[in-house]
Amino acid sequence: MAKIGIVYYSMYGATYELAKAIAQGVEKAGGEAHLRRVPDPLLPDEVKASDGVRESIEAQSEVQLADAAELEEFDGIVFGSPTRYGSATSQLQAFLDTTGGQWQSGALVGKAAGFFTGAATMHGGHETTIMSMATFAMHHGMAVVPLGYGNAAEVGSTTTGGSPYGPTQLGNGDGLSDDEESIALAYGDFFNGIADKLAA
Repeated sequence: MAKIGIVYYSMYGATYELAKAIAQGVEKAGGEAHLRRVPDPLLPDEVKASDGVRESIEAQSEVQLADAAELEEFDGIVFGSPTRYGSATSQLQAFLDTTGGQWQSGALVGKAAGFFTGAATMHGGHETTIMSMATFAMHHGMAVVPLGYGNAAEVGSTTTGGSPYGPTQLGNGDGLSDDEESIALAYGDFFNGIADKLAA
């Protein structure tokens, strides 16, 4: 049974919803999913207290904070972030920047790595954000696991989120679409299988 870490940052909760769907896919496939949220020490108090953000923080309060040392314990890790100008948020990037010790020791070499994101528009950075996050895995010698077209039929027809690069969501405030949820579930299943094989 693969042990999968799902490490993410989510300000308004949409990326959190996508993380939970991926975790569900991992567990349906027989894996062990561990949600980990990235801390956000830089967010101003007035933003934390604003509508939408406050509720999101409360909803995620029971999710354990991510720790770089724990990454070594996972067979595979899926990283998620909303897009900011076509790239990952500074919060997720700051967390990734704490993994110098794991890079130096080679602790993540050979582990499966995957990525997910979301943007408010279809062309707001779904693909570029995943591509930019993937460089982290390459520097660590991890095996990048995309979704591709063969694992979820919705990838070829969806008009919301989801791509061969990985699960995505269209952050329109309505929650995950049926396609987005199906793609995330399929990705969790597929990623778990690859991580399990690599760990063996």
